[in-house]
Formats: sequence, C-alpha cells, structure tokens
Amino acid sequence: MFTTVVQFRLPSPITIEQASLRFQSSAPKYVNLDGLVRKHYIVSPDGKVAGGVYHWTSRAAAEKVYSGEWRQFVEKLYGVAPEILWFDSPVSIDNMAGSVIAVDKVGEKI
Repeated sequence: MFTTVVQFRLPSPITIEQASLRFQSSAPKYVNLDGLVRKHYIVSPDGKVAGGVYHWTSRAAAEKVYSGEWRQFVEKLYGVAPEILWFDSPVSIDNMAGSVIAVDKVGEKI
C-alpha cells in the first residue's frame, strides 16, 4: 500500500461548511477510481489548510492520478497548487473491519 497527503495552503481561510461543500463536489471523481483504496478529506481547525489523505494500491496508481487533468482541477477548486507528501505504507490497521493489513515491497498482502 501507498499513502499520500495532499495539502492546499489556502489564500484565505474557509469554514468547515465551505470545506464540506467543496469536498462533496469533488467526491464523485474518486468513487471507484483505479488504485484508490480510501480517501479522507481534511481541513485544519483554522481553515487555512485543506486536502486529503489517500491510500493507494501503489505509488504508480497515485502518480497516474496526480498528473495532468487532476492538477488543473484541484488548482481551480482551491486556487493554489497542491503540496504532495509520499509515503510507503507497509502496515495498516482497519478497526472497523477488525484487521491488520501488511504488504510486501511490491504491494502484495503478507
């Protein structure tokens, strides 16, 4: 598994309500997106930073999405370029499913 944290340092703060409306408008683009396992939308308490935490099947899947059209869409939506942090995620905990997921270097469950 692979995780990215995408952040937008907003030109002006937004409320949680404004953030929720923006998030809801973009959410359909991520449903059944190839390689995306889960996405959590985030906004800082002061409303100055928004973004998402994404769980991917691989870095390649994330890179495919974060190029071209996606960048143009999110820059238009938030008014600034995204900052992307990249992380390998060899172990994940899913308390709702009651499971621990461990993957090897090529993304296969172990």
